[in-house]
Amino acid sequence: MAKDFSSQQVVDGYDQHIRKLIPGYEVVHQQILALLKAHLPERANILIIGAGTGYELGYLLQHFPDCSFTVTELSQAMLDKAQRYAAPWNAADRVDFILGQHTQFSGQTKFDAVLSILVTHFVPFEQKLEFMQGARQCLNAEGIFMTFDLMQFKSELEAGALKQICELNGLSEKQTQAMLHRMRDDFFALNDLQTLEHLQQAGFGKAERFSQILCYQGFIAHE
Repeated sequence: MAKDFSSQQVVDGYDQHIRKLIPGYEVVHQQILALLKAHLPERANILIIGAGTGYELGYLLQHFPDCSFTVTELSQAMLDKAQRYAAPWNAADRVDFILGQHTQFSGQTKFDAVLSILVTHFVPFEQKLEFMQGARQCLNAEGIFMTFDLMQFKSELEAGALKQICELNGLSEKQTQAMLHRMRDDFFALNDLQTLEHLQQAGFGKAERFSQILCYQGFIAHE
């Protein structure tokens, strides 16, 4: 059964749990930060799709003191927690918190970067192209889109290795079995070639992988 991100219990336990679920969780955010620092102007305007509990936002607020942010979220409970989490870094003056879809900004506000981190794999297959097209339409001419998500398992070996890492991180065997069932039943994972094809069809002129940790991969795309 898919997790209910409107549940306060799920929201409160999310930050601790996700570090056990996602191999190299902190390293992934460091990679994203490095790429943004290499690309963005000093006073960039950044859109984060899926605020979550605000960890990603808070991390970037600290490293980009002159940038402004917009974050979208479909769960009010998640959005509320993100606002509380990001408050120490002057979020009230630098962040617009939006309950809703990023597609409402398409063709209106233009961003220097759009981030979809651990979000796109929740988007149903038939909606993925529209999701990526919406992200592209939010970008200015020099903007970049970054996504990091679960990919389809290439083999049982890869699934087994993920299970082992998660148990080393502190999940029980029962929890890792439930995780694998969820990944197969509740996620809409593409493979790497399908992801690149979707990005091309969405109108991006160039797309490439910037990270891979087992079945999780990150891609960066631009005009």
